[in-house]
Amino acid sequence: MKYPLDFYTQYGQFYICDKDSENDTGKDSFWTSDAFNDRLAIGTGVLGIGTECYGPVKGELEILDFSRTITDLDEYDHVVEGDLEINSGVIQILDCPNSIVELELTVPPGNYRVRIYSSNLASVEGDEGDDFYKIEIWRGLSTERKVFKRYNRPGANYKNN
Repeated sequence: MKYPLDFYTQYGQFYICDKDSENDTGKDSFWTSDAFNDRLAIGTGVLGIGTECYGPVKGELEILDFSRTITDLDEYDHVVEGDLEINSGVIQILDCPNSIVELELTVPPGNYRVRIYSSNLASVEGDEGDDFYKIEIWRGLSTERKVFKRYNRPGANYKNN
């Protein structure tokens, strides 16, 4: 099932988290330089999703039964995947910095893989643009963060994989 995302966030990020997690996104170990470059911060029970815009987020979230094979990366600017442990059985999408619940979904407790496809990133001028975030979530074994495709913003100092 697909769920539309359309909300306002700040600081170029929003969160996907376990409802009962502490959501401690202020630790130095959360938004590291690798996390910033990968557009994905990983903490206990919380993921930080890096956005190109400062404010309005548009996208969709889909809960899957299994991982989809990525067949064509050309339509996306950046694709990254990481782990999220859901102990409460509730996944939440939160804005930043207010942590307002934008979407809440009930799922079986367990480890989930979360893949974020970012597109239209170059359209962002100032705080807004037509950037779009497609998020796929499925139950899966815990593995390392994986960047399938990296967006290098002109003028930014990104680490290349």
